[in-house]
Amino acid sequence: MKGQKTETKVDSALIERLEQKAKAIRADIVKMIHKAGEGHPGGSLSAADIVTALYFHFMRIDPENPDWEDRDRFIMSKGHACPVWYSALTELGFYPRSALDTLRKLGSPFQGHPDMSISPGVDMSAGSLGHGLSIGVGMALMGKLDKRDYTVYVLLGDGELNEGQVWEAAMCAAKYHLDNLVAIVDYNRLQIDGPTDKVMPLDPLGDKWRAFNWRVFEIDGNDMTQVVEAIEAARKRRGLPSVIIANTLKGKGVSYMEGQVDWHGGKVIDDSLLEIALNDIQGGE
Repeated sequence: MKGQKTETKVDSALIERLEQKAKAIRADIVKMIHKAGEGHPGGSLSAADIVTALYFHFMRIDPENPDWEDRDRFIMSKGHACPVWYSALTELGFYPRSALDTLRKLGSPFQGHPDMSISPGVDMSAGSLGHGLSIGVGMALMGKLDKRDYTVYVLLGDGELNEGQVWEAAMCAAKYHLDNLVAIVDYNRLQIDGPTDKVMPLDPLGDKWRAFNWRVFEIDGNDMTQVVEAIEAARKRRGLPSVIIANTLKGKGVSYMEGQVDWHGGKVIDDSLLEIALNDIQGGE
C-alpha cells in the first residue's frame, strides 16, 4: 500500500469472513442483474470488497433503525453500481431476500439508481455523476456542527472524477478539516466510454488529492487485507479528510467480465453466462 502508513494488524479470521461475504455479494449481484435483464455488473463487482468491508466490519448502522442520528453515513456517488449496495443491505437484514428479485421493477425499493425516498438504509439518492462528494461534505460538516461522532463514506467512480464539482468539494473538505469524511475511489480504469486514460487521464491521481490537502492511501482494492487496513487508518481523525484510491478490476470475480468495458452496463447476463459467473465466484480465489 502506498501513501499514508497504516499501523493496523488485521486478524486472518476476520479477512476470511469478509472474503466469503464478498463472494456472496458478488453472487447476489449477478443473480439480480440476470433476473432484471439489465444493470451495471462491472462496477458493482469491482467495488464488492470495499462495500463488504464497510458494511460488515466498520460502519455503525442499525437495520431496525435506519434513520438513527448517530449512524455512519454511506453515499454511493457512482449510483449505477447500486446492486452491490442492495446486496449488502439485504444481507444485513434491511430487506427480505425476495427483494433482490425486484431490481429495476416498478415499485421496487431497488431501482436502477438508489432512491432514499423509498429505500431504508439509503442515505442519499444518486443519478447524475459527480454530486456525491459534495453531499458527503455537507453531511460531514453537519456532523461537526452538531458534535456527532459519525463517519461519512463516499464511494466514487473513477470516471466521475472528470466532473469539476468533485474537486470543488475536495477543496471545501480540506478547508473545513473534515476528518470525519472518507472518500474511496473505485479505480478500475474503465468508464462507459472506454479506458479512463483515453477519455480523460487521471494520473497521477494520488498527487492530485495530496495537492488538495487530503490524506491519501493507495491500495489494491480487491485485496481484503489492504482494504481493511486502509479504512481503519483513514478512520483515525487527524485534522484532514482521507481518500482511499482503491485500484480494482472491473468485473472482478467473473472471468468474462474482468477488465472488459462492455460489462460496464447494457449487456444481458443470460442463463448460460449466469452459470459461468456463479461458478467463477464460488470457485475463484
